[in-house]
Amino acid sequence: MRVTKYEHATLTVHDAGKTLVIDPGSFTAPLGELEQVVGVVITHEHPDHWTPEHLTRILRTFPDAVVYGPAGVVAAASDFDIVGVAPGDTREVGPFRLTFFGGRHALIHESIPVVDNVGVLVNDAFYYPGDSYTVPGGAEVKLLAAPVGAPWLKIGDAMDFVLKVAPRQAFGTHDMTLSVAGRQMGRARLAWAVEQDGGEFLELEVGEAADI
Repeated sequence: MRVTKYEHATLTVHDAGKTLVIDPGSFTAPLGELEQVVGVVITHEHPDHWTPEHLTRILRTFPDAVVYGPAGVVAAASDFDIVGVAPGDTREVGPFRLTFFGGRHALIHESIPVVDNVGVLVNDAFYYPGDSYTVPGGAEVKLLAAPVGAPWLKIGDAMDFVLKVAPRQAFGTHDMTLSVAGRQMGRARLAWAVEQDGGEFLELEVGEAADI
C-alpha cells in the first residue's frame, strides 16, 4: 500500500491497482494521472478539504467511485451522492477497509461553529485524523499523517497527539498555511514525538510517497 502526499491535506492511497483519494481541497492543485479511483473520503466540510471542482473532476473520470463523509459533508455537498459515515463505522471499497473515528472538528474559537469531522483508518495501517486530535483507539498505526499547521493547531497539542498514537512512521500534512521555516520547525517537533516510541518521521514533499 502506497500513501502519497499532495498539497495541504490531500492524500492518495494506492493498493492492488486501485486508488483512494482523501480530502481534495482548495489549496491542492488539480490531481493529475490517477489510477482507478474507487473511493473518496472527505473528513469534513471546510473548503481546504474538498471542493466541487475536485469532486466533479474525479467523478467525471471515475463515475463509480464512492464518496464518503460525515453528516456535515452530506449537507454541504448536496449536489453529489455522498455516503454518510459516523465514528465507529466501517466500510469496504475496492481493496480498502475504512474505519472512521472522532466526530467533531478541533475547536478554532468559540465564535466559530464546530463542524462534523471523521478521522479515517485505512486497512488497519494508515491513519489520518482530519482536523482533529482523535486517537484511533485499539489500532496499531503503521503510518500516520499528522497535521502540522492550522488555525486550530498548537504544536504542543500536535506533539501529544503523535505521542498518543505512537505510529511506526509519521509525516506532516495540513501545512499550506505555514512558511517554509514554520513547516520545518513543526516537522522537527513531530519528529521528536514519533521518535520517543522508536518510530521514524518521513520528510515527505508534494508528490512523494511512503510504502506500508
